Amino acid sequence: MNVHLIAIGGSAMHNMAIAMHKKGFHVTGSDDEIFEPSKSRLAKLNLLPAKQGWDVTNIHSGLDAVILGMHARIDNPELLKAQELGLKIYSYPEYIYEQTKDKIRVVVGGSHGKTTITAMILHVLNFHTIDCDYLVGAQLEGFDTMVKLTKEAKIAIIEGDEYLSSPIDRRPKFHLYKPNIAILSGIAWDHINVFPTFDFYVEQFKLFVDQIEEGGSLVYCQLDKEVKKVCEHARKDIKKFPYAIPENKIENGTTFINTNTTSIPLLVFGDHNLMNINGARLVCNQLGLNDDQFYEAIQSFKGAAKRLELVKRNDVSAMYKDFAHSPSKLKATTQAVKKQFPERKLVACMELHTFSSLTDEFLKEYKSSMQLADVAIVYYNQHTIEHKKLKPITEEQVKNAFGGNNIHVITNSDQLIQELLKMNYDNKNLLMMSSGNFDGIDFKELGDQVIK
Repeated sequence: MNVHLIAIGGSAMHNMAIAMHKKGFHVTGSDDEIFEPSKSRLAKLNLLPAKQGWDVTNIHSGLDAVILGMHARIDNPELLKAQELGLKIYSYPEYIYEQTKDKIRVVVGGSHGKTTITAMILHVLNFHTIDCDYLVGAQLEGFDTMVKLTKEAKIAIIEGDEYLSSPIDRRPKFHLYKPNIAILSGIAWDHINVFPTFDFYVEQFKLFVDQIEEGGSLVYCQLDKEVKKVCEHARKDIKKFPYAIPENKIENGTTFINTNTTSIPLLVFGDHNLMNINGARLVCNQLGLNDDQFYEAIQSFKGAAKRLELVKRNDVSAMYKDFAHSPSKLKATTQAVKKQFPERKLVACMELHTFSSLTDEFLKEYKSSMQLADVAIVYYNQHTIEHKKLKPITEEQVKNAFGGNNIHVITNSDQLIQELLKMNYDNKNLLMMSSGNFDGIDFKELGDQVIK
């Protein structure tokens, strides 16, 4: 197979390129900018384009497939040439389906928890040496790439993102995978630039459930009223498995799940992680693993990158980083840390970074989302707003939107670091939440400075 990837430098796209190269395909690609770690990882396998930019000579009739990444535009010269030649053009979710259509496909959907649940399932399968293909949205410990595609694996575990598939395919990615087993973790309005109303956003999850193969299974969080509504109205031929928070206890900063026979210690914590574990367990049951096998494996699960990831700790304080950026995620993550360490104060810091979060219309959704923090800092960069061509927002707007006397708004990353370093972290935890990186903050260095 000869495959060319337009916009090969993206997170998912470069991992797909590596996966197909390992499968024995002849892979080429192009992009107008490729950053680390994509650049080094592609170069290591001789997949890095010889030059940056688009070149129509990359596109020829000998290609079996052209895969189009979201970073490319609809007037991309390579795309236009591929269309002119009548080549088969796929979005990357379309191509994932093409490569897994003869396998048992598990698709993990939801506004939050997708990466973590996918990582949990992969961890358990890997623990029990069960081979599978996969697509996951973060680099996981013990896995070389974020995408694996093979001829041999009978199972594919796919993180089902609801964002758009490609510049010429405006369908959400998770509509294209056609799961045999689906899991739906939660519905909380996001991506308002694509889904301008909550009802329209919810509709995408109804369509996702409709894509489940005949006689397939649906695992869902019954504590989320929108999820429950969507799943209870799913087709009659779909087998349904609701889940909630398992019985648990916290002892000396460690969370235990209580099973019928024993208590299982965990390396992760928080109600969302506990719900995610229960959902992952039910999926693994569908794949033939019993509860004892699942619990044996899940004890060693450390979490996915930037999902309540421990940066550094000592006996009296800890620093965590988390991908949380939407209102529901902020609330759940701050609550998790407060509940796990009730005797410690919490400094919670979040970055407004996504398109949705930086709009005046969506800001009001953040009301009270950080009220459990003892000190709550909201950071945003005016240049990010300008870059996204959005209407300016003021510090006062942000403070009023979040509400509460604990909110501090900062718009300069150097000032943010200074403020954080001023504090005494004895009997206090620091939680950094963002889908970005606070304009280049080195989390490890910050952890070394605040946690002595």
